[in-house]
Amino acid sequence: MKLKSTLNTPVLEDVICFVSLVFLVLLPFVDFIFTKLKLPIPDAKDFVNYFFLISGMVAAMITARSGEHISITAVQFIKNEKVKKTLSFLVTMISVFIVIILCWNSVSFIKYALMGRSVGPFNDKILSVFMPLGFFVIALHFIFNLKSWRERIIGFGIIILGCCAAFPAIAKIIWGAVPADTPEPFFSIINYLYDLALVINIPVIVFLILAALAGMPIFAVIGGIALIMLQAEGREPEVVVDWIHRALTDTDIVAIPLFTLTGFFLSESKAGERLVRTFKILFGWLPGGIIIATVVICAFFTSFTGASGVTILALGGILFTILNQNKYSEKFSIGLLTSVGGVGLMFPPSLPIILVWATTSSILHYLHIPMNYDIIDYFIGAVIPGIILVLATIAAGFILSRNVKITKEEYTRKEAVHSLKDSFFEILLPVILIVGFFSGLFNLVEASAVSVIYVIIIEVFVKKDIAIKDIAKVVYKAIPIIGGVLAILAMAKALSYAFIDTGVPETFTVWMQNVVSSKFVFLLLLNLGLLVLGCLMDIFSAILVFLPLIVPLGHAYGIDPLHLGIIFVVNLEAGFLTPPVGMNLFLASYRFKKPFTQICTNVAPFLIVRLGVVLLVTYIPWLSTFLVKLLGRF
Repeated sequence: MKLKSTLNTPVLEDVICFVSLVFLVLLPFVDFIFTKLKLPIPDAKDFVNYFFLISGMVAAMITARSGEHISITAVQFIKNEKVKKTLSFLVTMISVFIVIILCWNSVSFIKYALMGRSVGPFNDKILSVFMPLGFFVIALHFIFNLKSWRERIIGFGIIILGCCAAFPAIAKIIWGAVPADTPEPFFSIINYLYDLALVINIPVIVFLILAALAGMPIFAVIGGIALIMLQAEGREPEVVVDWIHRALTDTDIVAIPLFTLTGFFLSESKAGERLVRTFKILFGWLPGGIIIATVVICAFFTSFTGASGVTILALGGILFTILNQNKYSEKFSIGLLTSVGGVGLMFPPSLPIILVWATTSSILHYLHIPMNYDIIDYFIGAVIPGIILVLATIAAGFILSRNVKITKEEYTRKEAVHSLKDSFFEILLPVILIVGFFSGLFNLVEASAVSVIYVIIIEVFVKKDIAIKDIAKVVYKAIPIIGGVLAILAMAKALSYAFIDTGVPETFTVWMQNVVSSKFVFLLLLNLGLLVLGCLMDIFSAILVFLPLIVPLGHAYGIDPLHLGIIFVVNLEAGFLTPPVGMNLFLASYRFKKPFTQICTNVAPFLIVRLGVVLLVTYIPWLSTFLVKLLGRF
């Protein structure tokens, strides 16, 4: 699985993305202040939505330029370099083909689906131009990332082929929205393309899934499947883009890039070192106190970044050194640090929890099933499973290191007070966000904007870990992850609609109920399936692509949607540690410079414990629902 981040020399794309992200941060914060003063900013919400659209599309362009779109890299196990290069070229061509179709469909969408509604001095048609522009530039980046001009020329030929496939949209742009207005023979060509889509629907979907396994960017795979499914149903060309547009102007999802920025500012500063020092002093005097400190610190970082791999890369070095200094073996230290990154995904402001709630809400709404939970309920529901996961990981650490003669840290009140004072502002951050959000002072977007501004003030101006001139560099490092995640999120919204429109969830649910009658057998199959998904896909892709299929099944089997969502997150994260292709295993191999097989061996005991927690959470529903009911929220 590919998810890396590099810093490129800023060009126009970087500048536009940086500026739009700055406005995306500042506008909700300023509007929050002015609203409290009874002076709300006109159209503030609409501006936020469109800055989100612009930043998402441009971030996806930058991610394509740097070749960092999230993909399944099962192809890495192929030893023949020539075969690998051929597969890489083929999946690039397929991606270009799909993106060009989306580009033309975007033009049709802007012309016919948008009404030219005013957004301040602009209108939505002008602001939405970033969609076709973005798709076209992404296609160009895919082509110019190829090694030879021969391959690039073929790529430009694929653009022409994509234009031919997008002819229904092009014809609509030229001759109007009424099909009968399209002259012959062009009208017959349009009908032929729709008939062809109906015939090749299933083979194309299978082909795209195989292309995904060969390394094709996940967003392009999802977008391609949505396109063929809806065209086979005779739907209008712009339907897919309509749902992409809805996803990228969805206010609640704005929190995802902002919390990602917060996590990157924390990881690029010395916040980790301060927190390590603090928790080392606070817990180091206890037997196994360093283990406790390691788990708590990693949970803190992952809760903000939403990516356990980032925590491994950012904190792995310093924590490995501390564990080594305290006589913990290399095998134990690497196993603990590789496994502990995902613990924080169970605590607010967990990005996967946000996605699970948003996706579940959308699917139940489409199916006309009442949704009785909001995002606060999902955060609350994850607390007990999260605490169990923390305690289980710490207990496993204690048991596995029981033969280590641990040197206890000397506890002095003076040092404890000094270290707490030094890391006070970082420790205060989750307190501010949790209290502000759960009390209703902030909504989710405002909380995410506050988190970015707060961490910049602390790390740049108070602690001065990051120079003012380096703020942009930190943002640029976060952009590839933001672009990769948002591209998948947008395409998955369209695929979810395609599933609903074509009746896939209902068909799948009937089939599953005929095959599996037991709720508990279904849950076991779900556990196994999610482990495989966690191996092959990043957690964001897995949630957005497969949760729409599972939510109706959960409802049919009488599984509480809150419980189902928590199962999804804790189960998928366990997949990151599951050989042979768990993403965190590869990241740990890179970070600690150890063979992949050795990492797998080191992680094995912690993976067994994690799987035990997965089974507990799966088969004891009240672990997820108890707090919500206790607080009278349901």
